[in-house]
Amino acid sequence: MGRTQTQVGIVGAGPAGLMLSHLLHLHGIESVIVEARSQRYCEERIRAGVLEHGTVEMLRQTDVADRLDREGMRHEGIEIGLNGHLHRIPLTEITGKSITVYGQHELVKDLIARRLADHGEIRFECGNASLHNIDSPHPFIRCEREGQVEEIHCDFVAGCDGFHGTARSSIPELVITCYERIYPFAWLGILAEAPPVREELVYMHHERGFALYSMRSPAITRLYLQCAPDENLDEWTDDRIWTELQLRLGCSDGWRPREGRVLQKGITGMRSFVVEPMQYGSLYLAGDAAHIVPPTGAKGMNLAMADVFVLAEALRAFYKQNSRAKLETYSSICLRRIWKAQRFSWWMTSLLHLSPDATPFDRRRQLAELDYLTSSRAAAASLAENYVGLPMEL
Repeated sequence: MGRTQTQVGIVGAGPAGLMLSHLLHLHGIESVIVEARSQRYCEERIRAGVLEHGTVEMLRQTDVADRLDREGMRHEGIEIGLNGHLHRIPLTEITGKSITVYGQHELVKDLIARRLADHGEIRFECGNASLHNIDSPHPFIRCEREGQVEEIHCDFVAGCDGFHGTARSSIPELVITCYERIYPFAWLGILAEAPPVREELVYMHHERGFALYSMRSPAITRLYLQCAPDENLDEWTDDRIWTELQLRLGCSDGWRPREGRVLQKGITGMRSFVVEPMQYGSLYLAGDAAHIVPPTGAKGMNLAMADVFVLAEALRAFYKQNSRAKLETYSSICLRRIWKAQRFSWWMTSLLHLSPDATPFDRRRQLAELDYLTSSRAAAASLAENYVGLPMEL
């Protein structure tokens, strides 16, 4: 059995785990990352792509934004549509801030490359990971790698292994509370080999269901359709998908999304989820292990980055100042931001989607809210402030 001693053991090599390891390195704190998947899988998995202003600034300040600044697509607004009629929300004009479209897998590539360049330790393809002694000052991670059992002994464990990972399930059920909402619809998403033909994201409320037009690069577009959670993907041919996208996204000014070869398609269920507290003993949860938001508000990866920003500072204070105060308040500080993001994501989702259980009153109220949003500077300012991201707090 192999045994490693480090200061912080990190489970998961997604954006949260990688960024946490990078931040700790900058503070002179050692860490080891354990990841179940291969490096290639982590670098190629297509996920979110909208970075808040604060996330981009954090990446710049920690010197991992060179490629993002070259290749990321800076957006100063978004478009909100109702049955083909678009209204632009000028994010930068209202807030002085912008968002950047840059694929999560690209950010993961950058962070992996930086950790390896800094001689950071990332152990990929570690199976059967389990956490032990997390209610003590001497926790450890046990996993299997290349046919051998390995143990990573540490002072703290950071659970950054996603919603279905082992970290959260290691906490006794009686000491945490889970808050959850399952939405009665899902997203059918495609990645298309088609250069974007619009400069900003289009969120379209349509009588046939919500649709979203976004992009991942100057050559790739990402598009979504509202569908049923139990939709049979096999019934959605490429032709059917494009026909529905043209119907829902087609605009009164004649604009239509450009079609191209479908590179990937899948169905994503939608839920809101929060666990409280986000810490137990020597274990600290971050990212999707602690919370899930519906993707409408583009908050998932940004919340993960905000979590590890707080956690890295708390660990710095422990090791450099011998203070546990920030570790003890980690959960409460993160949850303030998380619940605000949950509120915003729920609001955006409720505003733009057709709910199968909506009453005629609900439908008329929804249309009135869209009318208010697209005609009121105050309403637009509220959306803009939340969309570009609330300030990160310590």
